[in-house]
Amino acid sequence: MLAVLRNRTYRHLFGAHVVALTGTGLATVALGLLAYDLAGADAGAVLGTALAIKMVAYVSVAPIAAALFGALPRRAVLVTLDLVRAGVALALPWVHEVWQIYVLIFVLQAASAAFTPIFQATIPDVLPDEREYTRAVTLSRMAYDLESLLSPALAAALLVLMSSTNLFLGTSLGFAASALLVTSAVIPRPKPLRRKESLYAATTRGIRIYLATPRLRGLLAVHLAAAAAGSMVLVNTVAYVRDVLGRSASDVAIALAFNGIGSLAAALLLPKLLDRVSDRAVVLRAVTALVAALLVGAASTSLPGEHWPTLLLLWAVIGAGCSFALTPGARLLRRSAHSEDRPALFAADFALSHACWLLCYPLAGWVATAANTTTAFLVLSALAAAGALTALRLWPRHDPAVVEHEHCDLDSAHDHLHDAVLAGGVYRHAHEFRIDDQHERWPR
Repeated sequence: MLAVLRNRTYRHLFGAHVVALTGTGLATVALGLLAYDLAGADAGAVLGTALAIKMVAYVSVAPIAAALFGALPRRAVLVTLDLVRAGVALALPWVHEVWQIYVLIFVLQAASAAFTPIFQATIPDVLPDEREYTRAVTLSRMAYDLESLLSPALAAALLVLMSSTNLFLGTSLGFAASALLVTSAVIPRPKPLRRKESLYAATTRGIRIYLATPRLRGLLAVHLAAAAAGSMVLVNTVAYVRDVLGRSASDVAIALAFNGIGSLAAALLLPKLLDRVSDRAVVLRAVTALVAALLVGAASTSLPGEHWPTLLLLWAVIGAGCSFALTPGARLLRRSAHSEDRPALFAADFALSHACWLLCYPLAGWVATAANTTTAFLVLSALAAAGALTALRLWPRHDPAVVEHEHCDLDSAHDHLHDAVLAGGVYRHAHEFRIDDQHERWPR
């Protein structure tokens, strides 16, 4: 798996990804402490609002940013956005009002919403071989999992030596280091767009490609199922472990660690698994496992007895299931768009997937609070099952790259028809099929 790091450009980009993630992890801890300093007992409400602002920024900004920046030199765009994030992190320790946190968080997350899809769309151009790209995607998933496990421990160690506000300095240094590593990488220039578009058309282009591609419609349903299961873990672990099971704060960290360990283990298995098994088979079995895990959770919490070992096992299964379900998504996006359309398509996936989390986060919390944990498990399992069944229906079992299709609306002299055969008044040919200017609908 590590052989992919021999590619110098990818090695520098992956290094940028890792140091930026580390800085973000430190910021998560520092932001919680800052909210407590400013709001005291209302810190939870402040953090909840900050999380909502983050999701709104992700959903609304990513498609617009892809339209505005997707055709610009990627290295310059990525470095600029990293420097914006570094500047916001430096400003956070100086805020004195809660509203100032909200403004800065929106700017920070808007920059991240612009940065991430463009960064993700660059990797397929750097690593055009699918096997190498699969290993790169897996390394990225592992970086996320290790960050969630190690950043809190790193923050705790640093807090022994410095004040909590200095953690924002670590965040800023992480983004600055990311900018430096991106600067040192030779990033392919984006291909020019085939035609000029209005801002609206450019903003919606990725979503139009996404929703017109059957395998990606299935992927959106997979995102919903994974968000339902993941929200149960991320939203309700603290209250369930502390209030229902009556365990300590350290046990909360242990439960979340089991979720991360499950995800990490799945990421390690994925590259060789995807060499032998189709993406569809891996993903659909994973979302089925997520539904089963939530149903087992509902059954176990409704019965008397010791639930702690069961919880740890379920959280590990959910972590593994989400990793198996979501990691292959990057391969589907790469396969479904031309290079010049990838920033828009990755931005669409970024926005639509986070819209699923924006739905599931509050639902998980509200149901658990208004009813109980068992009901939350049941509601989220129903949502995950709806996602799994929709994915099974929308994602075709037979999904070849090369598709025979016809054209009846192109001029006979069009370059695209150079290898087409005229039959029955329409031109027919076969090639790797993607939604674009010449192919606005998927063939039936």
